[in-house]
Amino acid sequence: MFPSAPASPRTPGGSARRNLGSAAPSPLSRPGGRRNLAVVAAASSPVLFSPVARRSGSLSARATPTRVIQHPSASETINYDVKAFGSSLPVKVMEALKKADADDQLSVQVDESGWAWLVHKERLIIWKIGQSPVAKLSLCKELQLPPSDFQWSSSLAAISCLSSSGEAPSLQSLAIMVATSEGSVRYWPNVAHEGSYTETFTDFGGSLCSFLTAVKGGSFILSSSRGQLVRLIPDSSGKIHQHALPQGQGMFSGIGRKVSSLLGILSPGHDAVISSVLWDEERSSFYMLTSSNLNKWEIDDSSERYILSWDINRILKEHITDAIWGSESNYEDIKGGVNIQYMDLQQNRDGLVILAAAWHPGDRPCLVYYTLITVEDKGYQMSDDVVVEVTQYNPSFESEEEVLCCLVVPDYFSHAAYLYKEDEVFACSTGTGRISLPQEKIIFGIQGDSILGAGSCTSLPIFFTKKSGLITILSRENISVLPEDLEDSLSSSVAAPRSESPAFDTTGRLEIIAQEDKTKLLKAAFLQYCRKDIVNAQSMVVELFPSSVDLDSDAELDRAVTQISVDLMDDYPASDPRWAESVPEAAGFSTTSLILLHQLEDKAKAHSFFIEFLHQVGVFERLGSFPVRGMPMATRLLLCEHAEKLAAAVVLKNHHSRLPDLVNAAILIALNKRECDIPPSLTPADVFFREVSQIDSIFECLLEEEEQILKDMPIESIEWAQIVVNVNNIIKDMLQAACQYRQSRASLYKTGELPEREPEYIPWTASSGLRTAIIRQHGIILKMVYPQVDSNLRSVVAEQLVALLDCFLDGYVSQLKSVDRPADQERYSNVEMEYVQKRSELLSPLLSLGQYQMAAALAEKYCDFDILVQMCEQTDNQARLQRYMSQFADQNFSDFLFRWYLEKGKRGKLLSQPIAQHGQLASFLQAHEHLSWLHEINSQDLQKAHRTLQTLANMETRYFAKKKTLLGLSKLAALASDFSEDILQEKIEEISEQERFLLHQETLPEQLLAEKQLNLNDMPVLSASQLIDMYICDENRRANEYDFKKALDLLEYIDEEEEVDVNDLKLKILCKALRRDGWSCSDGKDDPIEVSKDSIFVKILQKLLKEGVQLSEYLPELKDLLQANELGDLKYNGYFMFVLKANYELYVQGQA
Repeated sequence: MFPSAPASPRTPGGSARRNLGSAAPSPLSRPGGRRNLAVVAAASSPVLFSPVARRSGSLSARATPTRVIQHPSASETINYDVKAFGSSLPVKVMEALKKADADDQLSVQVDESGWAWLVHKERLIIWKIGQSPVAKLSLCKELQLPPSDFQWSSSLAAISCLSSSGEAPSLQSLAIMVATSEGSVRYWPNVAHEGSYTETFTDFGGSLCSFLTAVKGGSFILSSSRGQLVRLIPDSSGKIHQHALPQGQGMFSGIGRKVSSLLGILSPGHDAVISSVLWDEERSSFYMLTSSNLNKWEIDDSSERYILSWDINRILKEHITDAIWGSESNYEDIKGGVNIQYMDLQQNRDGLVILAAAWHPGDRPCLVYYTLITVEDKGYQMSDDVVVEVTQYNPSFESEEEVLCCLVVPDYFSHAAYLYKEDEVFACSTGTGRISLPQEKIIFGIQGDSILGAGSCTSLPIFFTKKSGLITILSRENISVLPEDLEDSLSSSVAAPRSESPAFDTTGRLEIIAQEDKTKLLKAAFLQYCRKDIVNAQSMVVELFPSSVDLDSDAELDRAVTQISVDLMDDYPASDPRWAESVPEAAGFSTTSLILLHQLEDKAKAHSFFIEFLHQVGVFERLGSFPVRGMPMATRLLLCEHAEKLAAAVVLKNHHSRLPDLVNAAILIALNKRECDIPPSLTPADVFFREVSQIDSIFECLLEEEEQILKDMPIESIEWAQIVVNVNNIIKDMLQAACQYRQSRASLYKTGELPEREPEYIPWTASSGLRTAIIRQHGIILKMVYPQVDSNLRSVVAEQLVALLDCFLDGYVSQLKSVDRPADQERYSNVEMEYVQKRSELLSPLLSLGQYQMAAALAEKYCDFDILVQMCEQTDNQARLQRYMSQFADQNFSDFLFRWYLEKGKRGKLLSQPIAQHGQLASFLQAHEHLSWLHEINSQDLQKAHRTLQTLANMETRYFAKKKTLLGLSKLAALASDFSEDILQEKIEEISEQERFLLHQETLPEQLLAEKQLNLNDMPVLSASQLIDMYICDENRRANEYDFKKALDLLEYIDEEEEVDVNDLKLKILCKALRRDGWSCSDGKDDPIEVSKDSIFVKILQKLLKEGVQLSEYLPELKDLLQANELGDLKYNGYFMFVLKANYELYVQGQA
């Protein structure tokens, strides 16, 4: 039934690997993320080991520990080195080890986040670990555990790291929860404050607690020995909320007799015992391994969903038995008596890895066969393909307690595995790789040492031994960190240039190396690095690209680095036999998996090693720029772009599996546009996914396919709108994967000092083609689909649109940041103008459709204040407006709002702001004094209101009526204020003086105003000179002595700044007055005084005398008056001259 093993597993030195259910190992998709797992026996068995933690799915290569002193306690090893890990243990830890009695139980947990904790009696000591030889003495804390009648265990403690990505680890960013076997729970939200904690109790109805696991959102899951699970969620106040996880029908049959009074947790009815738990952070999945089942839940921020229960007894027992005893002649008799114990659960890129032990009591000798089973989780079911690896670890059976063993899989991307007991470690492989690591047992118990716990850190297996503290185990072979076939292909691609003589024999050799040869030699250095020969890799790079040479060398470096990055991204999968005839001879890399998803993941892994290589050999800091899409881009950002495209390609491939028809149709469109031939042995997807650099061509093609389907399919069909939902999901997920990679790995692509002038950065996710595609999809969603679908589907497509617009606007933000410098201000302004316009065009329709929450989410993130204000006005949500004023205070949201009110003519709303905003409103209104006085009156600042109104009145020249009103209001404000009596009198007099001047304009004759087509309500404020001209002009046909007297009075208001001679103007007024009367004859009267007594001029003189004016000083000299040009013909009228002299003698000389 199954292929025979290369050697019998029951023969010393042999191992067996069985792939069950298929002829070749199943290509398993990459799970990922952080998990804590632990192993424990039934409640009655002593807990020997601590939980173990697996690293998160980092792409970093395995690093070498700093201290390389051979570990004294381990037995002599052949294939592995045992080395100390990191710095010395903290003093508190060493003291605890020293004080511990021989029978004291000590347990240790090593967490992948770089923290470890030791539990001894009622104390827990937590400290930061790492490869640095310098001890971080400050990052260590001792905590008091809750009282318990049972042994305390490190498996009942879990941490939650609250620090953001890239932030230095600290005790302040660490929360920890601990539990006792009985269910007492203690939680420290901040480990730095050991005295500040909260407590609660979880009742499992008689079962003891086994594991505590940190999961999503800073919450935890507590597991009992009988498989009951409770979610513990601390809130911001420190209170711990708890509820039971839902349990499926297939997990435990029957209902237990005792029900928890607190939570109502069902106690399982049969003897299933929990063995291990596992948290997969990337998939938000929680697994529990029992003696009979593998169970899975999906975990949200506050809720859980039960997914599956996999019957491992039924499915795996025969496979394991057959793999070990299948070749025995009496196999049928044997298999009924085989015992199998499932002990631990780990995870790597190939799937879930289960550690099981099998023995047949009838064997002589009876051996325990430790087996690793790898199975892929396909979401809602486990894969039918199972890989069974029977290791060479097969000690004699002593008792069931002695069978207990734990598993460490330290590197998510590696097949390495480590089984360990209290006194020994067995190094081996999971069996899913083409090449297996050597298998070897490493004994620690020879000199009385023992393992207290284990885990992983920086992709290394970490063990804590009682005598030597933290140690790691490293393979002595220089196994490359690259995928296997990639390593082989890379080796062959660089062999040719180095086959005859070393590449670096003489410096002259370098002078004739062509660019493509330099690229090959840089590949060779990269290969050396991947084989952990860092010294040679470094020397090769230094000689190839010496830092002392000119800029041309650095340009060559940019070309070589970019070419290798593209080669990795667009590599031909030469190991796939279907590609055998299609791979160019010059293809320099190959990837190992026959399945596209693994090919893409291998490329991503290799690319990450390449970036690490560039950092380690010191050339990353020297990278400059390289042309892409018709303009230069910083090479460091171009490298990041390549990695982003790999992340997006993985997402697209996952969608390809779920939506093959849609994605295949788009792929065919893309390949036709490129005029790509598809070899008969390959599918279009094979060809398309090979060239990852062109992955972004799929977006436009998806839209073309979508538009065609919308056109061809009837609107009534379910699939009509679903096509838009599917296209949205694909584009959204691809762009989000790229942006998430860019943000989370930003530090990896930064240089110590950025050049002063890097080129403008337009991410590939913000290229003109992609921006056009999103705008196009925006129109399809809102104009075609949204009006036709129901409310549920509307919400779905609106949410998807928001995600697309988020990526769209984020691209502009990145572009703007890259040109935000003094030298590029003009370019910045142009891009910003385009950004603001596009932002408004894309967000405004969301308001029109009433999708206020969606619009708000984007407008808040991208500071589109216009959208926020419109939304609050449309929904009359003043509270939200006030919140925005606080939220965006540093970006002058208040000023924007006030200006918006002004522009829209909503002055009432502007001036009715709550008291909290009065300060900001006053500042804003300083530039808008025509409104600020209203705010000042409203704020009871009447003195300031008076000053503002008076200033406005003084400045007002356009409208006479407005000036008069402002003066009146200014006087009222002064009267109502708390000015002192003297100051008030002074101010009232000042205003009254201005009002007296205005009275001259107010009393202009109506006939004159009508003649001039003027109206007091809308005419401008006239100056004194203008008013004089009005009073004495010919159009003022009814002018009398009062009009001319007003004109003379106005002379005192002539401003010194006006270029007017007051005496000349007075002369002009008097001449105009004289010309108003007829002076041709005496009408038979000889008395000149009598003749002229009714003239306007004489009446003016009489008014001046009444006012006590000294005419001799006030009037011009008679000769000057008689010679004035303004008199016209009167100058030559003898009778006029006679009469005028007579009046001068009477009034002027007579007054004297």
